[in-house]
Amino acid sequence: MPQFTSQTLALIDDEHDKANASAGSSRFHSYLAVNASRLHEHGAPLTAVDFAHAVWRIATSPVMSPGYVRIRPDLAGVTLVTTGIDYDQVALRIDVALRHRVLARRPAGQPEDWERDPWSSSNEWAAAIEPGLHRPALLLTATLLVPLPGHALTAPSVARPGPAMTRQAKQVVRAVAEHANASAHLVAELIGSGR
Repeated sequence: MPQFTSQTLALIDDEHDKANASAGSSRFHSYLAVNASRLHEHGAPLTAVDFAHAVWRIATSPVMSPGYVRIRPDLAGVTLVTTGIDYDQVALRIDVALRHRVLARRPAGQPEDWERDPWSSSNEWAAAIEPGLHRPALLLTATLLVPLPGHALTAPSVARPGPAMTRQAKQVVRAVAEHANASAHLVAELIGSGR
């Protein structure tokens, strides 16, 4: 199984996808079929932007759990958002929980901070959770918006799930994951060296 690193925000695990497929080919393919109503517009194929939104949402948790695309656990989320005056552009929205130590000046009164998820399966990339509130808490989250180049997205050639759509959906989510990983240095700069 692929592993997260400081340069990896999103992983695609094709081996797990195939090994755990009920139909023998791909769990992601099965999830596309179950979510077929999200993958067309009145019987016509989606635009490249709408297709990217739909397949990324399906490929990631909580729709698929574990996701075909797995997001590094220390991130609060990696989603797609529509931007631009005409809402015709797509950006990655990367939400990062920040600890108080990144502040130039810490708040007075020592409010609670994010806590490490005790159930996290990763020591290095542990998820941040809200603290038990015994005193006030100051929870910081930074949101990075990273534009996706238009050439990274392709419209599907079909309106219904099947082998062709699965291939095209995998191509799109792979392009989005690669773009997220190419932006990992921005997250590393925010969190500094280590959590």
